[in-house]
Amino acid sequence: MLMTITTLVAQEAIETTPPPPAPPRAAQVPQPSEKTLKNGLRVIVVQKRNVPLVAARLLIKAGGEADPAKLAGLADLTASLLTKGTATRSAEQIAQQVEALGATLESGAGWDTSFVNVNVLSSKLPRAIAYLADVARNPTFKQDEIDRLREQNVDSLSVAMRQPRALAGFVASRVLFGEGPYGHALSGTPESLQQIKRDDVAAFHKTWYRPDNAILVIGGDIDAQRGFALAEESFGTWKATGPAPAAVKTEPLQPKRRIVVVDLPDAGQAAVVVTRPGISRLDPAYSVASVTNSILGGGYSSRLNIEIRVKRGLSYGANSAFDLRRDAGPFSAQTQTKNESAAEVASIMVSELDRLATSAVAADELTPRKAALIGNFGRALETSNGLVTRIAGLALYGIPLSDINKYIGGVEAVTASDVQSFSSSHLGGAQASVVIAGDAKKFIDDRN
Repeated sequence: MLMTITTLVAQEAIETTPPPPAPPRAAQVPQPSEKTLKNGLRVIVVQKRNVPLVAARLLIKAGGEADPAKLAGLADLTASLLTKGTATRSAEQIAQQVEALGATLESGAGWDTSFVNVNVLSSKLPRAIAYLADVARNPTFKQDEIDRLREQNVDSLSVAMRQPRALAGFVASRVLFGEGPYGHALSGTPESLQQIKRDDVAAFHKTWYRPDNAILVIGGDIDAQRGFALAEESFGTWKATGPAPAAVKTEPLQPKRRIVVVDLPDAGQAAVVVTRPGISRLDPAYSVASVTNSILGGGYSSRLNIEIRVKRGLSYGANSAFDLRRDAGPFSAQTQTKNESAAEVASIMVSELDRLATSAVAADELTPRKAALIGNFGRALETSNGLVTRIAGLALYGIPLSDINKYIGGVEAVTASDVQSFSSSHLGGAQASVVIAGDAKKFIDDRN
């Protein structure tokens, strides 16, 4: 029996020790083809054979950063309304007809872009592209649809404002960006949504939704000539009116450490966010930032998760991310924990930022975290939608499309010295602000 137990223990130790990652494999993405239509629409087609599926994504180069100062949430509301009725189809007809194709059609907005996506069998792509073009070009913005969506969004925000995680995130944005274009919630606030009128929605659409401010990316089982022909058929008559609007510029506040507490009496948990200005997508340190974040909070084996969840059991999980935008977006590390341990968790997070900046990362930590990034990248390219999303991200920021084949090499080239140097200049805890939303009486020591 003793021998059996010893054998089982030894076997368990072997099975729970992960093997070292294998050398990365090259991921050669087919060279995209592109063409600009006479109306200024940039069309990109990337062929992916073997699976009879196609994804198409229309990008409008304006999102939440273009919201007027008192109308936060306008870009998000406008984009979400695109599928709620056009000049020739009601919202119900659009939903039924898209479903009959076995397709999916969705729209929304980010910080730098608004979008419409469609995924469909390649044999049914012409009709699907026609629906995409119709909702992007001809939305009617009926008042009853605006009122219904506004009510839904206000209800969702009202709930979110009572949730520690969501509320801490809203506050962190304001701490970093003040009243600038990045300083509000992308979805707006209950107050700002009530101020948005139909004329505001129509004006936003007229200003930003135009072919010379748009990119159409088609990827999957389709060749370039067919893709260009479909784009010309559905978008060739799309006309821009008036001069093209200037891109919105935004800058974070100067780094200055702040500690902000949002008191939510009787909240079951506290949300902790440690934040500071990050980098833009165009920053030359993109690859270094990706690897650094993977080490810090980019997965289950990252430092934040190991220190906070695995070693101390203070949370179900902790993570971090650079929100890469046209201008420098935020870097944030975040988690939820018991109210009583909120201050301890915040201290651990700040300490981990400093540790990256002051000590070199060991090879047995650096190599697996780079392998995780490369593996996730490869998996994302396995689907037409993932491929289109990657290509669209490059196109949106004016990055050469060939750079998609440089991702793995860029990650592999990052050294421990690169990580430490980057962390010293971009992640030092002394410049990080801390936001805690929770039951303040349980984590604030009021004796001083």
